Amino acid sequence: MTTLTLAKALNEGLRRSMEDDPKVLVMGEDVGKLGGVFRVTDGLQKDFGEDRVIDTPLAESGIIGTAIGLALRGYRPVCEIQFDGFVFPAADQIITQLAKMPLRSLGTLKLPVVVRIPCGGGIGAVEHHSESPEAYFTHTAGLRVVACSNPADAYTMIQDAVRCDDPIIFFEPKRRYWDKADVDLAAPGLSLDRARTVRQGRDITLVAYGPMVKTCLEAAAAAEEDGRSIEVIDLRSLNPLDVDVLTESVTRTGRCVVAHEAPVFTGFGAELAARITERCFYSLEAPVLRVGGFSTPYPPSRLEDHYLPDLDRVLDAVDRSFAY
Repeated sequence: MTTLTLAKALNEGLRRSMEDDPKVLVMGEDVGKLGGVFRVTDGLQKDFGEDRVIDTPLAESGIIGTAIGLALRGYRPVCEIQFDGFVFPAADQIITQLAKMPLRSLGTLKLPVVVRIPCGGGIGAVEHHSESPEAYFTHTAGLRVVACSNPADAYTMIQDAVRCDDPIIFFEPKRRYWDKADVDLAAPGLSLDRARTVRQGRDITLVAYGPMVKTCLEAAAAAEEDGRSIEVIDLRSLNPLDVDVLTESVTRTGRCVVAHEAPVFTGFGAELAARITERCFYSLEAPVLRVGGFSTPYPPSRLEDHYLPDLDRVLDAVDRSFAY
C-alpha cells in the first residue's frame, strides 16, 4: 500500500502506462515543463522526453485534432484539457470526428484517445474554470465517459482508459486532487464500465460520481446518527452506464437520490432518474429526487459554497424522499 493524493495517483497511473507502451503520448497546455496546473503530469517530461510529453499551443481544437491524427497512426494520445470550460473550443473535433470516425469506418479505424478534463468547482475559481460538462458528452454517441472519485480508482482507471481502443472522456474532480488514500499499486481495479457500491445501506440509495461521492458519503455518515441507513453508489462510468448495480440497490431500498455538481435542469441526473424509474417503478416508495447546481452560470468564488450541493442539501433531499 502507498498513500497517494488523487493527483499523484493519476500521475503514477500515467507513468505506468507510458512505461508499458511506448506508443502512449501525453499532450496539452503546460503538461511538460510545468507538469500541468494541478501537477498531474509532474516529472513525466523529464523521464520520458519532449517527444512523448508534449507542451502544445493554447489551442484545444488543435490538441484534439492532432491527437486524432496520432491515433490513426497507431499512437495512444492522452490529452489534458487544462480546465473544464476550455474543452468547448475542441467540441467540434470531439463530437464530429473523435466520436464518429470508428463507426463511420465500420470499426476499421480505432481512435484510442483519452481526453482528461479536470471538472467541477470547489477551488475558488470563476466560470470556465469550474464547469461540469458531462451531460454534453454522455449525450454524444461513440464516446465513453468516466469519472474517478478517489486515488485508488484514479490509478487503475486512467490505465484502463489508456489501454482502451475507444475514445474516452476522463473526468477528474479537481477539488479532490489533494485527497489522500492508500493505493495498492499491484491490485487490479474494477472494470472501467462498472459502478461500485462504496457504502452499504438499507433505507435509501444515493447515486453520485466524481466530486459528489465524498459529499454523499459524508451525508450517509451524518444520517446514520439519526438512525437512517444510506447506501452510496459511485457510478465511475457514465457511458456506458452500469444499470444493473443501480437496479439491484434501488429495488432493495425503495428510494433514491441522485447528486451531481452540474445544474439539475437536463443534467445527467435526469437520465439516471428516468432509467431508475423504468427499472424500479414497482419498488419505489417515492420519486427519484435530484440534487445539483442551480441553472445559472458558475458564480464568483464567494458564492460557490452556496452554489455547490453540500451535505445539507443532500440530506434535505433524503428527508423529502421519506416525506412521501
